[in-house]
Amino acid sequence: MTELYYLAAAYGAGLLASLCRLPPLVGYLAAGYGLYFFAVPTSGAIAPLADVGIELLLFTVGLKLQFSSLLRREVLGVGGLHLCLVTLGTGLAFFYLEQQLTGGLLLGASLAFSSTVLAVKVLEDGAELSTLHGRITLGILILQDVVAVGLLALAGGGRPSYWALLLLLLPLLRPAAFRLFGVNESQEMKLLMGVLFALAGGAMAKAVGVSAELGALWMGALFAGHPDAKLLADKLWGLKEILLIAFFLQIGMAGLPLREDLLRAVQLVLLLPLQGGLFFLLFVFVGLRARTAFVSALALMTYSEFALLTSRVITDAGLLPDGWGRTMGIAVALSLALAALLNRFSHRIFSVMEPLLLRFERGGKHPDRLPVLLGMTQWLIIGMGRTGTAAYAMLEQKGVRALGLDATRFAWPRCAKGGAACCTAMPRTRNCGSASNWKAWKASF
Repeated sequence: MTELYYLAAAYGAGLLASLCRLPPLVGYLAAGYGLYFFAVPTSGAIAPLADVGIELLLFTVGLKLQFSSLLRREVLGVGGLHLCLVTLGTGLAFFYLEQQLTGGLLLGASLAFSSTVLAVKVLEDGAELSTLHGRITLGILILQDVVAVGLLALAGGGRPSYWALLLLLLPLLRPAAFRLFGVNESQEMKLLMGVLFALAGGAMAKAVGVSAELGALWMGALFAGHPDAKLLADKLWGLKEILLIAFFLQIGMAGLPLREDLLRAVQLVLLLPLQGGLFFLLFVFVGLRARTAFVSALALMTYSEFALLTSRVITDAGLLPDGWGRTMGIAVALSLALAALLNRFSHRIFSVMEPLLLRFERGGKHPDRLPVLLGMTQWLIIGMGRTGTAAYAMLEQKGVRALGLDATRFAWPRCAKGGAACCTAMPRTRNCGSASNWKAWKASF
């Protein structure tokens, strides 16, 4: 019966948050506080369900892990430098306040993480996941997720056994893992296999003294690159989201925030514009246009769900006072609510701030740059999907000079196949040419 109260509270608060155009996560945290306030008995099932949800989360991150995407300068340079600067700044603040320096550094790294759930949802809703800024944002989020797992292992304390080195040999089992993936033809069996391997990776890692989260991530990376890996990640997404509700309820039920917790949370939210501004400047520094840099920075201007997890591990290790767990719960909820509102009007906000932000743009060549000339083009086709490609073919038959424009590079193969001259943009950029230049376009990106 207690579990029914939990589900009802989570659903009601999540629905209310959704009606207010806020992420359901905000409602789940509020439901946890409500359950604590009304002294609803604690269920022994909450903690195990939360642990399974966390391991599935890390397993799905591993499924999307592509080291080539992390090595791009926009991802590794911007994401890595931002992480270092935020961590160093927080560490210096803790040192100045005579607080625990180690805890401050770990907390700073946690504050540098952005919400994967919100950013992906914002990009999906705007059909921008495959655009240049969408791919860069996703790459930085994956980089942050990988660092977060390492942070969990570091903050968890404890010395791993020498048997932990065997985990490094897991990639040798990839051919066998791929064959096993192919044997499971039904979707239900693939889903069951994913859950099994996620939990097995966590159990194996714990047995050798490593955090279960790291084991789940490493096990997910074992299947990364398989043609059906994305399908498995999509299947696990809904199950993982349901189980993570237990984690968010657990955060709220740890206790109502005190006045000082609320004050610290508000202060952290007020620092978010600095985080967004730092992302913007770093994006512009590596050559992105002001619009792309602004939209990407706004999508990343949140605190991550991982910050809730890492702050709990840090406080459990005694590196920070217990109040920081409650503080991060409030700060993450407020940041998601604010980001959900701002990202809905990101392009309008940029239009207002465009004269100021354009001053920060740098020169030089980059795939995001504006085309200087469109040659003898008579017609410009925006969107090179099926309709755009057909329109191009019709104009070409009539001898009219046309140029196709698309926000994603995935339209290029269609353009090349149809003999079209294409240009990729968000909403405009530099990669223009004829179909004969298709190999050059592909190699330049």
